[in-house]
Amino acid sequence: MTAPKKARERAEKLHSLLAHHAHRYYTLDAPEISDDAYDALYRELRFLEEQYPELKKSDSVTQRVVGEAVESLKKVRHKVPQWSFNDAFSEEEVHAFHERVRKVSGAIPTYDLELKIDGLKIVFTYEKGRLVCAATRGDGEVGEDVTHNIRTISEIPEKLTRPIDVIAEGEVYLTRSGFKKLNSLREKEGEPLFANPRNAAAGSIRQLDPGVAASRPLGAFLYDVARTSESLPETQSEELAYLTGLGLPVNPEHRHADSLDDVFAFWQKWKDAWKGSVREKVDYQIDGIVLKVESRREQETLGYTGKAPRFALAYKFPPEQVKTIVESITLQVGRTGRLTPVAHLQPVSVAGSTVARATLHNEDFIKGKDIRIGDTVILQKAGDVIPEVVSVIRELRPKGAKEWKFPTHSGLCGGDGRIERVPGEAAHQCVTAGSFEIQARKLIHFAGKSALDITGMGRETVRLLMEQNLISDFDNIFELTKDELLALEGFEETKAAKLIKAILAARKVPFDRLLIGLGIPHVGEENAYLLAMRFGTLARLRGASEETLSHIEGIGPIIGKSVADWFKDTDNRALLARLQKHLRIAKVPRVWQGAPLAGQTVVITGTLPTLSREEAEARVRRAGGKTASSVSAKTSFVVAGEAAGSKLAKAEQLGITVVDEAGLLDKLKG
Repeated sequence: MTAPKKARERAEKLHSLLAHHAHRYYTLDAPEISDDAYDALYRELRFLEEQYPELKKSDSVTQRVVGEAVESLKKVRHKVPQWSFNDAFSEEEVHAFHERVRKVSGAIPTYDLELKIDGLKIVFTYEKGRLVCAATRGDGEVGEDVTHNIRTISEIPEKLTRPIDVIAEGEVYLTRSGFKKLNSLREKEGEPLFANPRNAAAGSIRQLDPGVAASRPLGAFLYDVARTSESLPETQSEELAYLTGLGLPVNPEHRHADSLDDVFAFWQKWKDAWKGSVREKVDYQIDGIVLKVESRREQETLGYTGKAPRFALAYKFPPEQVKTIVESITLQVGRTGRLTPVAHLQPVSVAGSTVARATLHNEDFIKGKDIRIGDTVILQKAGDVIPEVVSVIRELRPKGAKEWKFPTHSGLCGGDGRIERVPGEAAHQCVTAGSFEIQARKLIHFAGKSALDITGMGRETVRLLMEQNLISDFDNIFELTKDELLALEGFEETKAAKLIKAILAARKVPFDRLLIGLGIPHVGEENAYLLAMRFGTLARLRGASEETLSHIEGIGPIIGKSVADWFKDTDNRALLARLQKHLRIAKVPRVWQGAPLAGQTVVITGTLPTLSREEAEARVRRAGGKTASSVSAKTSFVVAGEAAGSKLAKAEQLGITVVDEAGLLDKLKG
């Protein structure tokens, strides 16, 4: 498949951008974006290259080990090629890895599971039991000699327990507590801060003066024997025990896995622990786990790609930062009438939650970060229900990216909808107060039984969702995710799942129910039904003139003008365009001539045992009848429930037939 122009241009921009950030990260130890943001860009490029192989370049960061030796340090050519791990971010990717391993090795693999230490990879060379060289990974073939700094780390022995030759690989890290102290000191001295512990460790190890490394709390864990003058262990678990036996430090938090269930359980345990108190107790940075095929024989069968072993995988924790695209910007209204811009995004998973929007705070925030519709942005979730945009990747900005300006009017506001800037603040608000309650009532009506009938979307829920800036207009309801609901007080797994299920069910909506929900002035259930029957589709109704509408029997000039004016309104048309992305609008079935209630007028009064008033009236209309709110000589029959009141009395006075719910159901059968 030939790559389209848009994909080629995007891939070219990603090649250039990732090369720049890889150099900043791996060589200069001075990253400009977070690891999570880099990973997101990397994954997009890898996806494009897999979809369109012609886009692959030999010098792409996806095809080679990234890094290079700095000029100031002595170069070391590795005796054993060095690799980096391929990453996975989902169970599906781990399952795919497992299947590839099974097919190639011809066996059902078991795994050794280790924590993925976020540090600097070092290759340790011992001859006759003595440390002779410690080198960085570099580009996989040539690294930097940092032996003088590695010797300052107390956990790394100068002499092994046996006088053998060994090349071993591991990770050097800066303790998390030490990282905080180091940055605090650098801030006091006016020096630039390290971005994260990994870069602080790399910066320490790449110093010419070993006194710098000696002054910093560095540690190390080894995890692989690349070569030894003795027999290599048969399994990865035995390899770790072998390293320990030589006196080398090994992370104690590793375990054997007989199945993928064991893999996922270990990952989940550490993901949850890393969110909680363990994060403060474990004094090194981790960003996931590494699974390695346990059998060395199977490892050798699987071999390597150009940059990574086929027998190992880094299964990372959900990212705190991701990249996505701003598709549109709308407003949310708060209880006091304050208006907040919200970015609607390509859905993306961040910190384990799927999100499709982000708060943009105010106009100054948007201008300061120069956020435009169409931009690729870095998104961060830091405790709030709705994440925020951290930065814009301007290098990926498309030609048609549009600037957004605060509007002067909004349908979210009361009165004439005017918006004003709050004096002395960056905020905007509705000129007419009470807009929060007005909009809440609109949303409650839209989700109510007579309209879309979304179970669980009652008054309290609507107000809670509005207060949390999750919904402010009808289309926002269909953008809600279970993860967002679970972050709210009062929502547990079952309740959140039920509401999402009800919202999904409401995506298919009869045309008349949608018209009821839109809240067009003077359009109730009967008029909505007449309009739906007359026009059939939203497009035809939207294009109808006031004159055409006014001449429909049962509509008239007042309702006709109201409907025409509503559809002419720019905000309403924009709302409909957004809604139609989420809804499947079903035509109202035409009533056939022999319908059970054709030509009959029915009045429903009191409370029925099982049917709501709205549902009973809808059934009458679909059976060809009309509903009325008062009893007259033209009334065909009355359906009376509990506490029917004066309408029942008038029906008896006029001698009109009265039936209960069961009688209505019989009549509906014909």
